[in-house]
Amino acid sequence: MSSFLPITRAELAERGWQQPDFVFVSGDAYVDHPSFGPAILCRLLEKHGYKVGLIPQPDWHNAQDFLRLGKPRLAFLVSAGNMDSLLNKFTAARKKRSGDAYSPGGEAGHRPERATIVYCQRLREAAPEVPIIIGGIEASLRRFAHYDYWTDRVRRSILADAQADLLIYGMGERALLAVAADLQQGVDIGNIQDVPGTCFRVPTQEYTWDFLPLPSFTEVAGDKKLFAEAFRLQYLEQDPLRGRRLAQQNGEICVVQNPPAPPLSEAEMDAIYDLPYERTWHPCYDGAGGVPAIKEVQFSLVSQRGCFGGCNFCAIISHEGRIIQRRSHASILREARLLTHLPGFKGYIHDVGGPTANFRRTSCDGQLQSGTCRGKNCLTPVPCGNLIADHSDYLQLLREIRALPGVKKVFVRSGLRFDYLLLDPRGGEFLRELCEHHISGQLKIAPEHITDRVTHIMGKSDRKTYLEFVRRFKRMNERLGKKQYLVPYFMSSHPGATLQDAVELAEFLHEMGYHPQQVQDFIPTPGTLSTCMYYTGLHPLTGERVYTAKSYRDKRRQRALMQYWLPENYAIVAEALKAAHREDLIGFDKHCLLRPRQKKTREHTQKKKVHKK
Repeated sequence: MSSFLPITRAELAERGWQQPDFVFVSGDAYVDHPSFGPAILCRLLEKHGYKVGLIPQPDWHNAQDFLRLGKPRLAFLVSAGNMDSLLNKFTAARKKRSGDAYSPGGEAGHRPERATIVYCQRLREAAPEVPIIIGGIEASLRRFAHYDYWTDRVRRSILADAQADLLIYGMGERALLAVAADLQQGVDIGNIQDVPGTCFRVPTQEYTWDFLPLPSFTEVAGDKKLFAEAFRLQYLEQDPLRGRRLAQQNGEICVVQNPPAPPLSEAEMDAIYDLPYERTWHPCYDGAGGVPAIKEVQFSLVSQRGCFGGCNFCAIISHEGRIIQRRSHASILREARLLTHLPGFKGYIHDVGGPTANFRRTSCDGQLQSGTCRGKNCLTPVPCGNLIADHSDYLQLLREIRALPGVKKVFVRSGLRFDYLLLDPRGGEFLRELCEHHISGQLKIAPEHITDRVTHIMGKSDRKTYLEFVRRFKRMNERLGKKQYLVPYFMSSHPGATLQDAVELAEFLHEMGYHPQQVQDFIPTPGTLSTCMYYTGLHPLTGERVYTAKSYRDKRRQRALMQYWLPENYAIVAEALKAAHREDLIGFDKHCLLRPRQKKTREHTQKKKVHKK
């Protein structure tokens, strides 16, 4: 019998099952690994005694394929996959991507646009009487009326568009088990209205209780100020301890959101990552060469969840939350030992971390009792006085992993907050061991921009802080006798960034000798504060007006300035410098970004043609 969860009728029969309790429909290929949400949730349900089958990447052109495992006894579970289906398919310029790392062979085209909605429509055709529960990043960040960048308009809650019965937002484990227990006890899906971490539907607000009302879909679609106000109310209530129930009318239904699920305990986190994953793709993908997405995570370790970094362009606050939830050293070490025995392991742990690698504890001791501070960030614009910057636990964990037999090197590749590192009184000790043991020539960090006004709007640290880290990193590597380099990531066209700011960033890159090979354009994905600013032109927490580059020409200028040295960018960079009245940067001085191009005279061109003949 296959140790993978069943994806065909034959595999159900191998287990002696006539009918599964749950069928999980996913936009990703089936990879049985703890970095893939469907695998975690299905293995968790399995551990609690439920019969679970998966339908990965069904043929959505008709309803037939959605019944390949039959009708589940309790419910269909639906997710677009580890990535939003539109972000998976399109670039910031709305151009189609050439591949899909979460599909067999990396081939694009195995999932529809707006996969959650499409899958639910087909399931309603196939089995209208079976409850549908949606979740995953796509559903989680679209739980209320939201701005949709791909159509440039406000859309209503995905719960309304998908016609699903229930939405589980966030990471989902605790909420899913609670919902499953209710269904097992015979509770009708429409009566499951008290589970934290879920959104349910009722006809109007009169059908619910004890809630904070949000402006309706109709109101936010017609008024950007009301959209910003609705976002502000949602954003400030994303806390499991102090958050209030929210309700928003979305056409013929009212979407009610319960407060977020409580953070998982260390024991609960350990139990999730100790589940019996196969740690590879289902054998049915062998012929296609497997599923490329696993290559980045197969020999990596997740040590924690959540992030209190407060980056406004990131959806983690609305999905995982700000409270850090971590695994024990014992659990992580068990998984590390397991990795050393996997086929293909060559002695290298590729990463140990989470959304932010060096956040291994809550930002302060009060969060687990009182929740996170309402409307305040822990790190920016200035660090909170209650913030505890401490790398000692993370440092000890790295030491224990690299001491394991069979482990040659342990890398740190997930995001690292250098501003947090600088606040730690013993940060120098961590930096030394980081440079000595956990970098392979380069350390990737994300200052994102260098103009203080822009980084403030982003929720990032300022230029002075970044330069101080650069200085310490360089000095540490000199002390160690190592030649290692920082690879900074910068973002173009974020709300607040003007053409003048882009020029200042280009000057900084020139001064520092940076030549970024990849540039990330800001993409307004649902659920982020930056997306609200992009759409409304307002900062939802302060009400201040925020400029955003939206036209193709303006965005192209900002992007090109970050790669001003490329010959193909010469004309657009010259145009941008003239538009910003910075012609002083076109010349032969060492501070100039461009060298003037010699104009070819007609006589010179004719001589050249004669010479060629």
